[in-house]
Amino acid sequence: MFQPDPTPWQASAACAGLSPSVVFARRAKEAAPALRACAGCPVRRECEAAVAPAESYFDGVCAGRLWRNGRPADAHRVAKAVALALPGGGRRG
Repeated sequence: MFQPDPTPWQASAACAGLSPSVVFARRAKEAAPALRACAGCPVRRECEAAVAPAESYFDGVCAGRLWRNGRPADAHRVAKAVALALPGGGRRG
């Protein structure tokens, strides 16, 4: 199946090598790797401009936030779920 080359910003995205099931996850625990990748991504602005999550009822991770039906998920709950998804369950040693 032919797949077009990604645009330059997509090739530079920190999530480029992640599974679509992670990038388009609706739950923070499953989306945690994509959310962590976004934290240092050099193309967050380009991603949000191209995806326009609020205008497209987007589900998944875009520009460092988890979106459901075009609305950002609760940041506190997402942060808690991401911390729990870390090795050690987010516990401090």
